[in-house]
Amino acid sequence: MPFASITVDVAPWRLSGVVYGVLLNHRAALAALGDALEKPPYKAAPRAPVMYIKPRNTLAGPGDTVIVPPDVPALEAGAALGVVIGRTACRVDETRALDCVAGYTIVNDVSIPHDSYYRPSLRYKARDGFCPLGPRVVAAGVIGDPARVTLRTFVDGVLVHTAGTADLVRPLARLLADVTEFMTLSPGDLLMLGVAPGAPRVRAGQTVAIEVDGIGRLQNAFLAAPAAQSAPRTVA
Repeated sequence: MPFASITVDVAPWRLSGVVYGVLLNHRAALAALGDALEKPPYKAAPRAPVMYIKPRNTLAGPGDTVIVPPDVPALEAGAALGVVIGRTACRVDETRALDCVAGYTIVNDVSIPHDSYYRPSLRYKARDGFCPLGPRVVAAGVIGDPARVTLRTFVDGVLVHTAGTADLVRPLARLLADVTEFMTLSPGDLLMLGVAPGAPRVRAGQTVAIEVDGIGRLQNAFLAAPAAQSAPRTVA
């Protein structure tokens, strides 16, 4: 498994490999769109979670490298708190939603920078290795209140971005209730709470580390694509 190096401290003792993301879940992210929210293609602020999937090809572990595509100057390194589901969750009540949480981990939600968040494109979010996780999944009690988590992002050892979960549009319990209203989450599934605006851009040759107290430090190097991948394709 691409994330076999991740330590899981709590039942279900494994990750299923299913990872869901949610966009525009920080009030500051909505505010950054400004008047664009009222114009096409959005036409209004989201009334439900704006979700996407990070498929298995994106999964990576601590210490794995992230390849920067040859046609992309830099990637966005998005620090996110990953919520690991501990029991089957279907139409859970908001008041009991946190009972479904087994624990938490760090996610680097890597993407190709883009301006539109309407119907997230797989081309931007689902490249190979674009979802490093780890270094461990800690029990929910280690973190305590998921609305008081701070994520710190370092590029080449320099702190460049600090974000928290205090300003979420949908705090974890509400998000779980809204998501499980239309889909079932299974043990080992992972749900990200979202990336705050201002995530740093990272070039090939740089190293990103994300720290969360109680979980640890997730570090990955960003490298240029090998020459074979960089060469232009020819059609006979």
